[in-house]
Amino acid sequence: MTLLRRALAACVLASLVLMTGCTPSQPSWAQRPIRLAGGSVTGVYYDYGQRLVEALSTDLDADARFLETNGSVDNLRRIGAGEAELGFAQSDVVADAVSGTGEFGDPLPIRAVARLYDEYVHVVVRADSAVQDISDLAGRPVSLGARGSGVSVVANRVLAASGIATSEVDDRQLGLDASIAALEDSRIDAFFWVGGLPTPGIERLAAERQIRLLSIDADAVERAGLAHPGVYRPAEFPVGAYGSDEPTSAMTVPNYLVGSAQMPDPLVSDVLGVLFASRVEIAEDVPAAALLDRRLAIFTDPIPLHPGAIEYYRDAHR
Repeated sequence: MTLLRRALAACVLASLVLMTGCTPSQPSWAQRPIRLAGGSVTGVYYDYGQRLVEALSTDLDADARFLETNGSVDNLRRIGAGEAELGFAQSDVVADAVSGTGEFGDPLPIRAVARLYDEYVHVVVRADSAVQDISDLAGRPVSLGARGSGVSVVANRVLAASGIATSEVDDRQLGLDASIAALEDSRIDAFFWVGGLPTPGIERLAAERQIRLLSIDADAVERAGLAHPGVYRPAEFPVGAYGSDEPTSAMTVPNYLVGSAQMPDPLVSDVLGVLFASRVEIAEDVPAAALLDRRLAIFTDPIPLHPGAIEYYRDAHR
């Protein structure tokens, strides 16, 4: 190539750089924000999401933004509508989103990035409450979760598996913050929540007043699992959880980091690099983050992994 041609090529490249607003060393996605749909202030999604956004901003030199939301359903709708690139979601809600059922009229263009940890279904009452089991909730004011939340999906399924119709409870449809306040003021007798252990808001509530967790027995979990295969399993809240003196039967559901199917493969791979690199640091403030395991992160049925995630996990195992 002659010097003249080289000079012309350099000019063309410089013009393209000026027009696109990026340099040859920057990835193609660098000029766009990375929006992470999280959750409400007192939940694990909020703290985890805030810390992850900080890590993405620092490690990728990216414009990463956290979106406060009502939870899983809201998060997936935002991703499907192009209002967020990433979000947290329960696997049962993800199953509905990819099949276009339940809260979703059509399948959403979403892909899994990682399985993060298992969430526990909480049914919280005051320690002095006359409510002893889920069947006692009939006819009482209860919060089954905010509209657009995964909590409301699970709460209705737990009630059905326990032989109670949703219409039999006075559902106040409150988010976690409002549910905690309503329980403290005796405006509700119980509230449902789905989150990692410990959930910050419930932990603070337990430090201020005595509470109890209602059991979800193994038979109810089995019935919920038969109606919605592959997402629920029995578990126990450990002794000491929220001040408890004995273990409590519970139900868990996996939680995923989900992304838009349109996210560039290199971006997804870079996000995963930051997610795993910052795991220990994030876990100092968000204990659930310590449960992230590269060996388990790939198990995201019924939603397929994003191609960028597949590339990351393959490279990580070489």
